[in-house]
Amino acid sequence: MVVIGAGSAGLVGSRTAAALGASVLLIEAHRFGGECLHTGCVPSKALIAAASAAHAARRSAAVGVTATGVDVDFPAVMRHVHSAIREIEPVDSPETLNRDGVHTLTGRARFDGPRSVVVDGERIAFRDALIAAGSTPVRTSVEGEAATDVLTNETFWELDELPPRLLVQGGGAIGCELAQAMARLGSAVTLVHRGDRLLPKEDAAASAVVLAALRADGVDVRLGTTVSAFESPGSDDDPSPSGTATLSDGTQVAFDRALAALGRRVEAAGLGLSAAAVRLDPHGAVDVDATLRTSNPRIRAAGDVTPLPRFTHTAGMYGSVAATNAVLGLARKADVDVVPRITFTSPEVGAVGITPDAARAQGMRVIVHSHAHLDRAIADGHTDGFTSIVVDRRGRVTGAVIVGPRAGESLAEYTVAVKTGMNVRTLATTMHAYPSYSDAGWNAVVKEAQRGLRGGAVAFGIRLLVRRHRRRRA
Repeated sequence: MVVIGAGSAGLVGSRTAAALGASVLLIEAHRFGGECLHTGCVPSKALIAAASAAHAARRSAAVGVTATGVDVDFPAVMRHVHSAIREIEPVDSPETLNRDGVHTLTGRARFDGPRSVVVDGERIAFRDALIAAGSTPVRTSVEGEAATDVLTNETFWELDELPPRLLVQGGGAIGCELAQAMARLGSAVTLVHRGDRLLPKEDAAASAVVLAALRADGVDVRLGTTVSAFESPGSDDDPSPSGTATLSDGTQVAFDRALAALGRRVEAAGLGLSAAAVRLDPHGAVDVDATLRTSNPRIRAAGDVTPLPRFTHTAGMYGSVAATNAVLGLARKADVDVVPRITFTSPEVGAVGITPDAARAQGMRVIVHSHAHLDRAIADGHTDGFTSIVVDRRGRVTGAVIVGPRAGESLAEYTVAVKTGMNVRTLATTMHAYPSYSDAGWNAVVKEAQRGLRGGAVAFGIRLLVRRHRRRRA
């Protein structure tokens, strides 16, 4: 089996295939570990950890602890970021993969037929293949951009000085996370977003909380606008890092560095997919069926190269499904319905299953517990969040949204609940540790379970039991 791309999908897929007894060759054009390790999840969370420390020190007086001055050493922050990458990197190294039974090759792979690839002039035949080539950052094409050194989430980590003024394009997860982190580290941040709210894929109430949090941290959020032009002292041959951006509303924003956080797209042009009879969908992603098979029955695809949900955990899971199907001849389907997701702002936003808006449209109930009434949140001073649980007509948990500290940790319980069709009564009768943030969801489902006791046959039965018990005691 040939696997193209050593990001999350390729790494898990190749290890799975090797564990099942296949002879596996993993081909990577750049760095083993992929976007998540080198320019995505790992560095961003390390940066957020530093930003959170600075923020906690500044607000410590609110809990009676005075920190005299907060000095952010940005080069030291970036050393921390790269140290985290280096510590994790060996897990995904060719040496470790070789010990796991995976052969590795560094080079750019291109299909030259339905059952072969070429790498640096060498032709390699395969029985099965897995395309896990990932994605690249989306860039805009506006006047003056070529003369401006606009960062992406891939080049951002090359910064060695804190930019006094940072312009961030895009109000999705990447844009919001980095904008808030850099503001907390001391940059004057302006975030420009095309839509009328941040995090457009999330619950509107969650978006509102994040907007308020970013503004409280000093981020100048401009909604409903885009960058229409850049003006800088640079040239196309020698772009400048600083300049002025003209926005679509006519205003201007001066910046020392600019970051384009506009999402990611598939870059399939160099893979030779037409030679392999692999079709793309209308948006340029590799088209796959429910079992992750492409239009070539010998080739499967997983990760960002497909149109399926693009997260590290989905890439790994889908890579494993694709490899298992290929090696064992199975037809396991990729789960695209129960996909947990987290935005690592402060507060975090975690969500899974049916969204509250979609749930209400389908006649489902949405139970919300504000963290203003959550004991742990009150003790910590983080009461701006909430937990909402979606319940269908049969009392099954079908979705959840959590906004608050470590929301992603609390979300796991509801991912299992949605996956298994768990009834709220099961959650309500499961003891939860106190005081914790997970207590919010428990309070919500307890109220929902109690509501079910107040009407219908259950309520009638309870009344009969109460009367019977009273007669016995009389």
